[in-house]
Amino acid sequence: MQYKRLNAAGRLDDMSLGIACLLADSEAEALPLAQQLHALNLARRSIEAEMQQLAGVALEEIEPDNRYTLSLYHPEWHQGVIGILASRVKEKHHRPVIAFARADDGLLKGSGRSIKTLHLRDALDLVSKREPGLILKFGGHAMAAGLSIRACDIDRFESAFEQVASEWLSPADMEAVIEVDGSLEHESLQLDMAAILGKQVWGQGFAAPCFFDEFEVVAQRIVGERHLKLRLAKAGHQYDAIFFQQQDFLPPQVALVYELQTNVYNGNESLQLNIRHWQR
Repeated sequence: MQYKRLNAAGRLDDMSLGIACLLADSEAEALPLAQQLHALNLARRSIEAEMQQLAGVALEEIEPDNRYTLSLYHPEWHQGVIGILASRVKEKHHRPVIAFARADDGLLKGSGRSIKTLHLRDALDLVSKREPGLILKFGGHAMAAGLSIRACDIDRFESAFEQVASEWLSPADMEAVIEVDGSLEHESLQLDMAAILGKQVWGQGFAAPCFFDEFEVVAQRIVGERHLKLRLAKAGHQYDAIFFQQQDFLPPQVALVYELQTNVYNGNESLQLNIRHWQR
């Protein structure tokens, strides 16, 4: 996940630091740059965790299940991390989300993430036409967009955005649909299969395959303060797994949607299941 360290430079500081590290002529030249990138990534994680906590408090007050959209703002949020926050909240609540942070001259900068059934850029375009002068600038595509508004217009934007989404979306659109590629036998739950999948290029409209199986939870513990590390068993075989952004323990018997990934630790590679969803 070295790209996250490179991204952290652009989010919190100056992307030229990451470029300089990539272009370094020697390990001696690259090492101090890499250490700075690592420090920035740790800072980004801390900022993100604090922002998610504040977003959670805000969501408790607005009852997200009764809304089509979520527009979130806190004066302490960092511009470079609001896109990550919007993505996290969207994944959890399956709603189009726009998170705002302070910019300059009394403006707010927003970063949005959407669900498949709402084209985010087109929705913002309609908001701008219905409410001239509300959105100062915007751009993006179906699933992600950015925009700027005046700080005094946050409530007006929230109302206008919610109105457009309520016209375009149905209650059924608010229910997340998890598409999986079936179950895997032990012969396919192997490191070489994870390596093959990891070499492919996945993206919008061509998602990485997810699988669905029932497991016994043999052991579980919190790592990195907010991730769940597990040992799972299925048909007499055991597997390591990770569930990012999950701090609550899972029940002893659980059905999981997961991806195969290669875990690298101390130079050793092993199979790891990356859990995406769970149910009893």
